[in-house]
Amino acid sequence: MGQILTESLIYEILSVVEEIPYGCVATYGQIARLIGRDRNARLVGKVLSMAEFYGRYPCHRVVNHGGRLVPGWVEQGDLLRQEGVSLKDNLCVDLKHFQWKC
Repeated sequence: MGQILTESLIYEILSVVEEIPYGCVATYGQIARLIGRDRNARLVGKVLSMAEFYGRYPCHRVVNHGGRLVPGWVEQGDLLRQEGVSLKDNLCVDLKHFQWKC
């Protein structure tokens, strides 16, 4: 991650998150690919962890590559369920049904 985290990069990531449709999820890696940084999924996670300082974004719609929710963020599952996204027994999103097709 030898990149400098600039405001421009932060807003580039957040603008993609803003585009995730209601009732869908995207993965950190998917967002990284969409901004042309295929190997920077962790960078996306870092930016989303501080997104509250940049405005309101639907960060609850972002999960890991296996559909797992953010550990310790109980509200994420509730927010997704409100949008019609169901969770499997292991509290993961079924990416085959709910992943954003972009």
